[in-house]
Amino acid sequence: MDRLNDSDFIMDRPDDLTTQLKIQEEIIHNILGTKEVTQRIKRLKLSKDINSPDALKKARALNRVIAQVNLAQIPAAQDLNQVMESTFRLISEQIARNFVQNRIEEKVQEALIDRQDEYIEEMRMNVIRKEKGPENSKTRKKYQDLVDLDQIHLSRNILNQLRPQEFNEIIGQERAIRSLISKIASPYPQHIILYGPPGVGKTTAARIALEEAKKLKFTPYGEKARFVEVDGTTLRWDPREIANPLLGSVHDPIYQGSKRDLADTGIPEPKTGLVTDAHGGILFIDEIGELDTILQNKLLKVLEDKRVEFSSSYYDPDDENVPQYIRYLFDKGAPADFTLIGATTREPQDISPALKSRCTAVFFEPLTPDHIHQIVTDAARKLKASLEPGVAELIARHTIEGRKAINILSDAYSLAVYRKTSLKGITISLEQVKEAIGTSRITAYEMLDNVSGWEIGHAYGLAVSGFIGSTVEIEAMAYEAREKGKGTIRFNETAGSMAKDSVFNAASVIRKVTGRAMMDYDIHVNVVGGANIDGPSAGAAITLALLSAIENRPVRQDTAITGEISLGGRLKPVGGIHEKIYGAIRKGIQRVIIPSDNAKEVPSGLTGITVCPCASIEEVRDLMYNKE
Repeated sequence: MDRLNDSDFIMDRPDDLTTQLKIQEEIIHNILGTKEVTQRIKRLKLSKDINSPDALKKARALNRVIAQVNLAQIPAAQDLNQVMESTFRLISEQIARNFVQNRIEEKVQEALIDRQDEYIEEMRMNVIRKEKGPENSKTRKKYQDLVDLDQIHLSRNILNQLRPQEFNEIIGQERAIRSLISKIASPYPQHIILYGPPGVGKTTAARIALEEAKKLKFTPYGEKARFVEVDGTTLRWDPREIANPLLGSVHDPIYQGSKRDLADTGIPEPKTGLVTDAHGGILFIDEIGELDTILQNKLLKVLEDKRVEFSSSYYDPDDENVPQYIRYLFDKGAPADFTLIGATTREPQDISPALKSRCTAVFFEPLTPDHIHQIVTDAARKLKASLEPGVAELIARHTIEGRKAINILSDAYSLAVYRKTSLKGITISLEQVKEAIGTSRITAYEMLDNVSGWEIGHAYGLAVSGFIGSTVEIEAMAYEAREKGKGTIRFNETAGSMAKDSVFNAASVIRKVTGRAMMDYDIHVNVVGGANIDGPSAGAAITLALLSAIENRPVRQDTAITGEISLGGRLKPVGGIHEKIYGAIRKGIQRVIIPSDNAKEVPSGLTGITVCPCASIEEVRDLMYNKE
């Protein structure tokens, strides 16, 4: 289509100009529509000028209608020809725009016709969804099934039923509880690691400690402070960072699949973790010693910063489509100001030094048979059941864990209820407890049967493993060698290299104390039961057994000994004094000899056992040989 020159429309005669103005007006009405022209005339206040007999005013008015401009934008000193030329130029541009627009509309119409079936189906489904919502008969049935299932309650967990609700219900841990609450109930609460054997109430004590601290106005814990609990054995570090329930993670829109509305716009979605859930409260990690090393280090960083940082290569801070909460998490991080309490059955030396340096330690003590007796009695009272004489004692001989004692009692209680078929007047008998123990194949912690006697070359040492103390039975035999100075020493291999070293140390001590050389004797030392001794703490017991065998003098059997022996015969301090003493009590030992340097570590309030600190093997020998 050839473009017309503006001058082709211009005529010199006034009549021709008047006709051309009418033609321009008709063309403007045709290309814009009468309604649009009327609205523009009204909006630009051109009614008077558009009907004016003055050709120049009318031409200027038509020019403003097509151009949609104010009067101030058109120079006043323009002749009629110039105004009309401008109007024709604007008309041609408008026609060109209309032409392009019409072509586009044709293409759109063709696309609509091609895909009208698809569009109609989509619109129909949208209408159906709006009318019916996300539910249908199948989803409603599944929902109702879940609601019906949730109304069925077969039983309550007896451990939850018997769980202590107050500090005075936690038996045998008075000192540990005082230490724990003093570190929590403060304006400046500390991070804590609870050490101790399983089943003694570490988790329960931590939970109650938070509730007690919330009652005090000077503590930072509010009414909504949460106790968030997690097992460290279930948390593992994922180098891909796809999921991290402890610290939180970012779900990228492509690989991890963020929400659909975010994925469609390419926005990553941060997910906060347990450290944020515990903000303002306590994060309790059971078996914290099993926590992945890398995860431990990242947790320590959170403890320092009190926030969790999030990052993603998909995050664009300039993207206006990013929701405000996601922008907040990426820009400022998630709050994570909490008190960490970890519990472990590991020894302190097995815990990460970096973690220990940020936490104070609280040690829970092993339970004695008396403690188990009281736990069983209190549990029976909560169950409103009576106990036959000897039931609590029988359970106490089979476990040192409060939780396991409750399990045995609950098994026996179930047997009693089953046989009586009523919850009134329940009495738990010895036979029912024995049946429950037998079914669970629980082995009793046997009491030593010769603690009142005397024996030559036989002594009891003390050991500890995982905060559980136990006795180690050591026996020694000594015969004069057939040829002086050519005696032999035999020692069972399973006892370990540390025990062998203690035997050689004992040779020097025996020569110093008795003047006799061990090489003049054929000696056999045995650790009964094949126990492995992985430390030097059995040195004093081994030395005493050898002394007794060489001197042919009986020693007391109601006494157990712990302590490393030096070449000069001194008793060196050892670890695990608490646990070893409780292990001796459980075995029926009446007296324990410990190094003098460990005297301050003896538990207070001990009953049924005497603790004797000694500084040298001579003191030990005098005590063990003395029959008074």
